[in-house]
Amino acid sequence: MHQKPILLIIFFWAFIHIASAGPEQSVVQITNYTQQPDWVEPWRFSPVSGGLGSGFVIEGQRIMTNAHVVSWSKQLIVYRFQDPQPYRATVEYIGHDCDLAVLRVDDPTFFEGIPALEIGELPGVRSVVTTYGYPSGGRQISYTSGVVSRIEVQRYMQPSNRNLLTVQTDAAINPGNSGGPVIQDGKVVGVSFQGKPGLENAGFFIPPVIISHFLEDIADERYDGFPDAGISIVKLTNPAFREALGLPQSNTGARIDSLLHPFPKTHELIRENDVLLEVSGYEVGSDGTILYQGNRVHCSILFDEVQHGESIELKVWRKNEALDIELPLYVNREDRISGNQYEPPPYIIVGGLVFTELSSNYLGSLGRNWRNKISPEILYELIYRNRLGEDEAREKPIVLSKILKHPSNVDFAVGSRSILTELNGSEITNMADFKAALENTEDEFYRFRFLSGAEEALNRADALAADRQLIQQYNIPSAQRL
Repeated sequence: MHQKPILLIIFFWAFIHIASAGPEQSVVQITNYTQQPDWVEPWRFSPVSGGLGSGFVIEGQRIMTNAHVVSWSKQLIVYRFQDPQPYRATVEYIGHDCDLAVLRVDDPTFFEGIPALEIGELPGVRSVVTTYGYPSGGRQISYTSGVVSRIEVQRYMQPSNRNLLTVQTDAAINPGNSGGPVIQDGKVVGVSFQGKPGLENAGFFIPPVIISHFLEDIADERYDGFPDAGISIVKLTNPAFREALGLPQSNTGARIDSLLHPFPKTHELIRENDVLLEVSGYEVGSDGTILYQGNRVHCSILFDEVQHGESIELKVWRKNEALDIELPLYVNREDRISGNQYEPPPYIIVGGLVFTELSSNYLGSLGRNWRNKISPEILYELIYRNRLGEDEAREKPIVLSKILKHPSNVDFAVGSRSILTELNGSEITNMADFKAALENTEDEFYRFRFLSGAEEALNRADALAADRQLIQQYNIPSAQRL
């Protein structure tokens, strides 16, 4: 007689339980204990500090998060939803160019009862999404809903020199939310990753096309990265210039302004002043944009859909005719120094002179007004020199970072922040060149030549003796790290 009410109660409880088991069950909190190098004194490291972020479970018993959440990690601790027990995790793959990473958890029981979230499709503008994560200052998960307000190409702050597709929303994305999923209809349509200084009520997330590219890339157990075509595209709206190139007067076609290095296939197949008409079948507007799922965005997003070593179909206008070209794309690693670095910097100490690689991190460590502290030549070396080709480029310019004072170098007239170009007549383009020149010289002196044209010298025997003293005096573990 009383079974029916009992069954109804059980059914109601089960319904409430299932309804409450939403995506939050798959969202984790991440604590990263980090230690970063000192770029001016590269043998030193900062004190260990902790930072918070979010992540979510994906197929294969893995956790996806942002690369910036787990960068410089000494130890990673992850927490399940509403579970106080800490679990140790490690970085399995990391893509600094797209600000994504995949983690493994040492204890496989961590994933028991946690469903993997599925990657969805690009959300439409004006549609509603919900962000999940653990903003700084709390152990309880946070949910915020908002509207997708814009889809466009933006600079990713993690690499600082890469522009990829992003989605803007007015849902709150605060520190600690980074790495958490953005959900629509129960599927992941983005990964929260950054805000924009001065822009209120706006956050950005990484869209599914970038997430899927990253996951496809690591399927072979190696991360290559997002490839590049090696071309610079500029708008072509001037009627006179279009007529000079033999183009019809329309809104189609953007000009290829320059070819970058090192992209030998691009130099073989593409010419400067070619006009890009189509990419992967998408018509390219005169401003370089395409119509992509209802959004007007830069055509570069189509290049970002291709994996390293694969080809993309282009249609270009050259000498009054349209040509179909299949262009192979490769990851560009030659512009690495112009972006943020995520490996301890190499260094060599010679007679108290501390040399390291020029990088954006090194310049950033000089303070907020670092541009006022360097010469235009250094900025040129960092950003533009590598575009000039193999004959002109210095692979990884070497900078005199600091001078540890010693009687042997007291009269050394060249100051820090100078680019080394030669040692004893040998050209220096990277640390390997520098080390070889030091080891192979039989001269009584180390003779330095710098980008400014300045020349200086140290007595070789005195320099070697000084290094032995300075290493002990400053507690430096070694005179070099390569």
